[in-house]
Amino acid sequence: MTIATQTRDMGVGAASADTHGLHRTLDWKGAFWIASGVPALVLISIGGMGATAGKLAFLVWMISVLMGLIQSYSYAEIAGLFANKSGGAAVYGAAAWLRYSKLIAPLSVWCNWFAWTPVLSLGCAVAAGYILNAIAPLPSFTAESPQVLAWLQDASNAAAIAGKSGAEAANIAITALTADATPFIRSFKLLDFSFFGLAKIEVGATFFIGAALMLATFAVQHRGILGTARIQMWIGLLVIVPMLIVGIVPFLTGNVEYSNFTPLVPPNGAWDNAGWTMFLGALFIAGWSSYAFETAVCYTREFKNPAADTKKAIIAAGILCVVVYSLVAASFQGHLGLEGMTQPGIVDGTGVAAAMGDMVGGNNAIVVHLLEMMMILALILAIMMAMAGSSRTLYQGGVDGWLPKYLGHVNEHGAPTRAMWTDLVFNLGLLTFAASDATAYYLILSISNVGYMLFIFLNLQSTWIHRIDSPHIPRPYRAPNWLVALGAFLGFVNLALMGAGAKVWGNPNALWYGLIFAALIIPVFLYRHYIQDGGKFPNHMLEDLDLKSQDLGERRAGFLPYLTLLLAAGVVLSSHYYFQLPPTP
Repeated sequence: MTIATQTRDMGVGAASADTHGLHRTLDWKGAFWIASGVPALVLISIGGMGATAGKLAFLVWMISVLMGLIQSYSYAEIAGLFANKSGGAAVYGAAAWLRYSKLIAPLSVWCNWFAWTPVLSLGCAVAAGYILNAIAPLPSFTAESPQVLAWLQDASNAAAIAGKSGAEAANIAITALTADATPFIRSFKLLDFSFFGLAKIEVGATFFIGAALMLATFAVQHRGILGTARIQMWIGLLVIVPMLIVGIVPFLTGNVEYSNFTPLVPPNGAWDNAGWTMFLGALFIAGWSSYAFETAVCYTREFKNPAADTKKAIIAAGILCVVVYSLVAASFQGHLGLEGMTQPGIVDGTGVAAAMGDMVGGNNAIVVHLLEMMMILALILAIMMAMAGSSRTLYQGGVDGWLPKYLGHVNEHGAPTRAMWTDLVFNLGLLTFAASDATAYYLILSISNVGYMLFIFLNLQSTWIHRIDSPHIPRPYRAPNWLVALGAFLGFVNLALMGAGAKVWGNPNALWYGLIFAALIIPVFLYRHYIQDGGKFPNHMLEDLDLKSQDLGERRAGFLPYLTLLLAAGVVLSSHYYFQLPPTP
């Protein structure tokens, strides 16, 4: 036992000098600043949350982020077992399931990646919208605008408004004038077609601006994790401080209307089956944002002192998210009300900065422009965080034998560049969807979140599986038993949210689409394991557990992991079929 522990310690120390792998240059504060992009995710879906949860929206955010904090203690424990791995909780949890199924283990890694990677495309789409609004704003007309009155009096337009009421004629005039005055860059489309009726493919200005932002993020991260953390720290300060101001100032200045928080009922006005479905659907999508600070443990392999830094990073990031999510969600709802939160600009994210400007600066133009810059920086922060975390998940999957070998490569700066290129290319494809409309945006979000909930479940269970199967392995941090048990229970809660709530976000088949995408790991893994590796795992894969890759150890948990999977399937199916949306009129 002593000899094995010394070997692991020697491996950690030697890693700092390894020029062929990730470099140990990071402390917990660096990981905290990388994860500081998570609070910005609340701004991406705050409008959609209002439309789905109604006046319950602020409560949904608070419940969800507290669930994420509870779950983070389990991640902190299992991350401490693997000082030599990067890629986050998915990689650490996969090692627990490997004894019981070669297919379940890579599912954890795959689901974590396809849950995280869309942050790049979704964030770039919203950021591109802000940039377009700044350089080529859309024209704005009302029924009283001189241009509208002139258009209505023009004899050449008489046929278009013949037989129409005054309001209808004004709307026709506004539509025609808006189309004529819209800058070319806003209407330019290189491609525009339907993708099998699921969503619209669109390649235009939003796509090209978003692609430029992705490439800029790639260029920053090409220099390695330490440079990324330093840039993230300064951007993080420029984002988090204004978000805290937005969360606090409206309460101090009386800009919060407390009637906007009551009554606590779903949008349909009743706690019936349809009302619960909408509430659970809101909690489902909130988890995609509010659980995301678990990315702080993606960098264990790059920590100078992984035993101490891992726990500090994730708990600090979790506390920050609890504060920011709760304050910002409450202040937005209290100021805007349900009607304001469901405006198109809030739902698609491009009007959030203007709303914040009204909340803290009385809609002062200078304040609004500053907050628009903050929103762009916030989205860049989230994009950088997502590329850093998801690329390391791909990298470790390539190193450990879950994913194709080419992903396990780093450049001279210790950056996993092939994994980053894979992220980039995949998200350029997603960006053609995300750039089209809010419906496609939320469809991508709900499908990716199916993967996220599967990953969350598998990893919350992996904590107790690791304890049963590897009780002798030293744990730098050991979570209290009651938190591990509560985390395991929340894993089933998350599956119930997934079964009931995936259908709420734009497509009734989102759950099945997500499960189909999750199943794509099967041919990918079979190719890597049986064709590239000849049915054997790399020798180093489980060295932290004192195991050799072909001797996976005794299955001390017995039938319990399999029983857990059977119960999980039952929870998903029963919640999916029991909870139903209200019939469409």
